[in-house]
Amino acid sequence: MKTLATLSDGKTFPAVKAYRKAKRKIARLQRSVSRKVKGSNNRSKAILKLQKAHHRVACIRNDATHKLTTYLAKNHSEVVIEDLKVSGMMKNHRLAQAIADGGFYEFRRQLLYKCQWYGSKLTVVDRFFPSSKTCSHCGHIHKGLKLRSRTFVCPNCGFSSDRDWNAAINLALAGSSPVSACGASNQRSASAGRRRRNRKRTHDVGHVQQ
Repeated sequence: MKTLATLSDGKTFPAVKAYRKAKRKIARLQRSVSRKVKGSNNRSKAILKLQKAHHRVACIRNDATHKLTTYLAKNHSEVVIEDLKVSGMMKNHRLAQAIADGGFYEFRRQLLYKCQWYGSKLTVVDRFFPSSKTCSHCGHIHKGLKLRSRTFVCPNCGFSSDRDWNAAINLALAGSSPVSACGASNQRSASAGRRRRNRKRTHDVGHVQQ
């Protein structure tokens, strides 16, 4: 997971990957603790070093999340995010560490109260909304899109863009204003929104699972 958030104006916020960067150091400190005699002063010192390493990871992650959520809530009248089922995503062992390192739950929790502080609106889109698989240009749903595919190419109109950016634009269209987080200002404005709404009425795309 390279980015923590992608806005619909194309701006991205890289993931800090705090735990991943400190993983080797933490593993070394854990081995150091296991080698010390239980109850000894040396073991207590080793445990303290391990605790400090974990605390530093948590502080780095929390700092990045605070800066991002403050920026979004303070500079946008509406923020639109997906209702992600983090517990289900954690079952994918290839992605579990990256998801945990991203702090998705804390990201949403901070947005909830910061949007109230700064007078902005937080919109949470249904988790079954196919934001990644829907073409933001024509509204076609690419059901065959794989998780490993990071570039979205529409088989209907040929539109191509970064997968996350395409999803961000769709979330912006799903919101009640042209601004979103995991999507910000939408460049395709009202005409694309009308096409999306018409396709929703015809094909009930809001209930297609991603």
